[in-house]
Parts: sequence; C-alpha cells; structure tokens
Amino acid sequence: MAPKRTTVRDLRRQNRSTLLSTLFFDGPLSRFELSRLSGLSAATVSNVTGELVDDGLVVEAGSVDSDGGRPRVLLRVNPAFAHVVGVDVGETGIKVELFDLALTQVAALDHALSPSSPAAVASLIASSVRDVVAAAGVPASTVLGVGIGVPGTVEQGPTAVVHAPTIGWDGVRLEELVAAASESAWPLYVENGAKTQGQAEMWFGAGQGAKHVVIALIGSGVGAAVVTDGGVYRGATSSAGEWGHTTIVYGGRPCRCGALGCLEAYVGAEGILDRYRKARGRELPDGDEQSTVAALIDAASRSKTAARVLDETAGYLGAGIANLVNLFNPERIVLGGWAGLALGSHQLDRIVAATRAHALRHPYEQISIELGRLGPDAVAVGAATLPVAALLDRAADPRKPAAPDLAVDFGLPDRRTRAF
Repeated sequence: MAPKRTTVRDLRRQNRSTLLSTLFFDGPLSRFELSRLSGLSAATVSNVTGELVDDGLVVEAGSVDSDGGRPRVLLRVNPAFAHVVGVDVGETGIKVELFDLALTQVAALDHALSPSSPAAVASLIASSVRDVVAAAGVPASTVLGVGIGVPGTVEQGPTAVVHAPTIGWDGVRLEELVAAASESAWPLYVENGAKTQGQAEMWFGAGQGAKHVVIALIGSGVGAAVVTDGGVYRGATSSAGEWGHTTIVYGGRPCRCGALGCLEAYVGAEGILDRYRKARGRELPDGDEQSTVAALIDAASRSKTAARVLDETAGYLGAGIANLVNLFNPERIVLGGWAGLALGSHQLDRIVAATRAHALRHPYEQISIELGRLGPDAVAVGAATLPVAALLDRAADPRKPAAPDLAVDFGLPDRRTRAF
C-alpha cells in the first residue's frame, strides 16, 4: 500500500492533538514538561500552545518553581471552553448528564422508560438534552456535542445504525431520529453502552494504566468492551463485545435474543430475577429491577433460596469471565453496570473463585478482577467522552469547518492518534 501523503495541515493537527490530549489527561503541565512528554521541540510546543491559548482551548493554571530560573507557567485544558452531554439509554430508563470540558458534572436528569418505539425514545432523548442544558443554565451554543450510549450493537457509518433485538430494534437509524427531534444542530455520537462505559473506565477509572482490559457491563443486559493494546476491538461491523450472547449452557434458558443458554439469561438482571422467581415458586414483590435485585442480595443472609440463586449467579458469571480470560488474555477484568457492581460488592470472592476454576491457569495468573470505579454513571460519562474524543483528535472545535488544506506534501505516512 502506498503511504498516505501528509500535508502541513496534517502535521499541525497532529501536533495540536498530541499537546491537547496530553494536557487533557495529564495536565496541568508546563511547556517544558509538555516538550518532554510529547517529544516535540520547545519551539513547536511554544507555538502550538500559543495557538491553543488564543483559541480558548487552553488556559494558564498557575506556575511552579524551576531550577534556578523564572517560575514555569502551567497550562491546562479550559473547562469552560464548552460543555458536553452524555446520554445513557437503558432498557428501563434514560440518564442524561451535562459536563464541562474537564468532565465535571454540571447537571443531570433521569427519566423512566417503558417499552417505546425508536421514534419515541429519540424524542425523549432530544427533549431531555434540552432540559438538562436549561437546568444547568448554560447557553445551548456552548454544547460541543451529545454522546449517546445504547443497548445492542451500533454499526458505524455515515449515520449510526442500532441493532438491539432484545428491545425490538432492528436497523434503527437512531442518530437521524434524534437529529430530527432536536431543535439544535449539536453533533451526535452514538455508541454501544458497554463501549462507552469501557472508554470512561479506561480514561478515568479502573482501566487506567492497562493496555489489555475487558470492561464488563452487567445490568438488565450484559455486554463488554474488549480493549487490546489500548484500542477497543470492534470486529467487522462493530458488534464485537456481545459477551452476554455467548452460550454458557447448551440448550439452556431462553434468552431475549431468541437463542438458548446465553450468559445474559443467567447473569443479566432480568435473568437473575426470573431464576429467583422460579426458585421461590411465587411472584416477587413489585418493584423495579434495581430495587428487586438489591432486595434479593439483602435476603441472601436469611434465605437459603436467595443465597443459592446468588451463589449460582456468581458461578455462571465466573465461568463467563473465564471465557474472556481464555479468549483475550487480558491483564485486567473490570466489572461494571449497576447489577455488576451490586453482585461484585457482595460476591466478588465467589466470582473470582469461579473464574479461577474455569480459566486456564497461566492466563488466569496474569489478571486482576476488580469493580468499576465510576459507579452507575459510567455509561453516561463514557458517552460524554465521545465529543471530547472528537475534539482531542481534531484539536479544534468539531462544530466548525476545518481549516483549508495548506497543500504541501511531504509524502509521509499518516500517524494520527486514535482515541480509545
């Protein structure tokens, strides 16, 4: 393959992206530290950071003493440059959160969600984004973009297409539906919720510092983000990571996807509660899934039936994690999602023991299994990172057209960095 020709604009963008990303993840930093960490010359760092300051993307953040010279000025990404919105579309509700550019939450809203048409869900997303911006009291023009985490697989292309058979969505063009229902032309970014949670944990949580990680999402459904060598593994059509629909019991319990014996049918919240209901021989008290799972966990200390169901769930989950260990050889497994955090807080030792019993010894000895650190907001936080990632990659406001190409060709290969 012939190398991609790189123009002056490409090199300038690469330098801006490198420095802006370094400040976002590691700032505040001095220009001297930026040069050392990025490998760019002091002159390039000075010129590029000057541009970023002029653009409002970077601001000064105090100073530190230097060895025998003037204090060094510290720089950081300007948290007030823009706001981003993260939307977590769950099966029973949606969570909408607005953040500044430092990913500090400014406002949040929750709405219950009964089974609805894709158009109705899109309308609720659009109205909820407007509401959270209004609740925060910030101008709509400051919103850099809206990230949306959804159940099912998301086929990326000119427009995002969602395939979520468990909720009856087949080839839903959610991005177009939300855009049609919105009053503002904010950039939209749609991604699988397990992958947005994975990005959040990699950026800010339990995945930091590791390059080979599986971040599991266990809620009503079950999914995973598989990170290999620092990048998410997507597969041919972005459907990789549907861990919940791997078979754990041949010919086993019916799954909502239509298959039998899927992991989700045993460790997803709906599957856990259905198994508990059948073990009790009577209906469970009325309540939403989260409160009912919490009640099940609480009852385990005094009910043999509840304890048995939880113990079996930990065993199934450990066997499912062992499959991940054997397939992907990660250095770390992170359990997230509201049900994953609830189960892990109560049963982590049992889950680890079951993983050890089913995994190959050598890859098992290389891993740690831990709980996610971002709590139930991880999907929304991860969704909000999608417009931030676009900003860091472009190193310019993604709402504005790109600068004209300077059309100077050095014949160099493309070395653009990839966020997550």
